[in-house]
Amino acid sequence: MNWRRFNGEPIHLKIKDQVRLTIEEEVAKNNKLSVYIGTDSQVKQNYTEFATVIVFLRKNNGGFMFIHNEKSTQDLHIKERMLLEVSKSIEVAYELCDLFIEYDIEMEVHADINTSAQFKSNDALKDAMGYIMGMGFAFKAKPEAFASSCCADKVIH
Repeated sequence: MNWRRFNGEPIHLKIKDQVRLTIEEEVAKNNKLSVYIGTDSQVKQNYTEFATVIVFLRKNNGGFMFIHNEKSTQDLHIKERMLLEVSKSIEVAYELCDLFIEYDIEMEVHADINTSAQFKSNDALKDAMGYIMGMGFAFKAKPEAFASSCCADKVIH
């Protein structure tokens, strides 16, 4: 997976190594971190673009994020696409969760799924919530899921 910073600078380390290095740097500066992982997607003419983000918030001191974009030509129903977004977030959360436990960092997985039944994405809410919580992760959906619905949404090309 190719990851980058918000300014476009590529991350050359494996993401787990970069996250560990980042946590160590922030801990050395006495910053208390919280981490939020989310994915959003957008259907284009003949492909779907996904953006997954790892958002780091420093308590009372701003934040930053790492970004991964990818494209799929697979034709997906909206529920399939919502669950694929969730699975991309869970894959990243699962890879990194031992670091967050080791450094006592709170982490949430955010799903770009609406809690209101009037929206089509709501069809995937129960499945997504069960999937995320079944993996042992804290879960937020819209409107509280800022990592997916705001941060990831802004970095789709």
